Amino acid sequence: MHPLVQRAAHAITLLAFVATASVHAHETLKLEAPKPLIAPTPPMGWNSWNKFACNVSEQLIRQQADAMAASGMKDAGYQYIVIDDCWQNSRDAEGNIVADPERFPSGIKALADYVHSKGLKFGLYSDAGALTCGGRPGSAGREFQDARQYAKWGVDYLKYDWCHTGPRNAEAAYTIMAKALRESGRDIVLSICEWGNNQPERWAQPVGHLWRTTGDIYDAWEGQKDWSHGMTNILDMQVERAAHAGPNGWNDPDMLEVGNGGMTTTEYESHFSLWAMLAAPLIAGNDLSKMDADTLRILTNKDVIAVDQDPLGKQGRRALKEGDLEVWVRPLQGGEYAAVLLNRGKTPADMKLGWDRLGLPASQKATVKDLWSKKVTKNVSGSYGGTVAPHGVIMVRITPVP
Repeated sequence: MHPLVQRAAHAITLLAFVATASVHAHETLKLEAPKPLIAPTPPMGWNSWNKFACNVSEQLIRQQADAMAASGMKDAGYQYIVIDDCWQNSRDAEGNIVADPERFPSGIKALADYVHSKGLKFGLYSDAGALTCGGRPGSAGREFQDARQYAKWGVDYLKYDWCHTGPRNAEAAYTIMAKALRESGRDIVLSICEWGNNQPERWAQPVGHLWRTTGDIYDAWEGQKDWSHGMTNILDMQVERAAHAGPNGWNDPDMLEVGNGGMTTTEYESHFSLWAMLAAPLIAGNDLSKMDADTLRILTNKDVIAVDQDPLGKQGRRALKEGDLEVWVRPLQGGEYAAVLLNRGKTPADMKLGWDRLGLPASQKATVKDLWSKKVTKNVSGSYGGTVAPHGVIMVRITPVP
């Protein structure tokens, strides 16, 4: 989401910001409590925004939790059910945030309890501004009060946006919420969503568990629409950021669009493969209750997920780019490697991964597993390759033979 979503609310934002600015004038940036170690690998889950935007409700969230638990998503490693913007509509007389009573008649605590009863974790959304991107009450000046409320409700994950923030400093604003969450009495993942505008990879590691690196993704192979970007455009923005990510602090290229209909099955396989190479949070953004077989197959490919969730936590890098053809590589725990041969072109292409891209001698023998076809080839040396479909990938796991 982006500040242009609510141009009409800009004047209200500035007035509200002036009212809360003094609250932040004396805040210290010192984080006394350590960041809880609750994201040793990139978070996996589901978020309501990509498919449903502001059309969220108690019934919808229960439906998505049911589908995650029953479909095989939970078994594949997905665990967070996150409500994005528009769940809140006001504050009570004491200033406590209040959920929309028509859409969430049972309240947030009951909904969180339901999600937990499925063996899943529960997440909410707020904003560092006076208003959210959807014009609902934000957390500026209410960070500690909101964090205590989230903890009381049983929230496990907070996506914290950056609309209507006026002249606030991003690092300071997110640090305040980080402090509030750490003092809340509950371990809560902090997802920093300021779109990469303030180079969060340089300061966010001690503050949050993941940080957005770009504007919003939209469901297309490439292109730009307002402040949103196609999948490959988002990919290009990750090239220089790999060194800043690692266990408990991840670059976030935004949520998955798999299953939303704007790309082909082949393109969605590429999308999922590349996000795994980036050690990106795998946050599904489709309707989990209406997945076709291909969508479920892609989202639950355990071999690809294992690359994303590799405990070494090293983000992949682009090792070669020649026109439309790219090679991405990633070291894995135990001396293994993952690699993606990406064909951005419109015709099939013969591609190879040379062992030199991995830092291995050409004589090194390895077992190579294709993570989509499941084909295993033993005693490969020097290079591995094949014909890559238009907008497609070959993704492999390479295990050197001792």
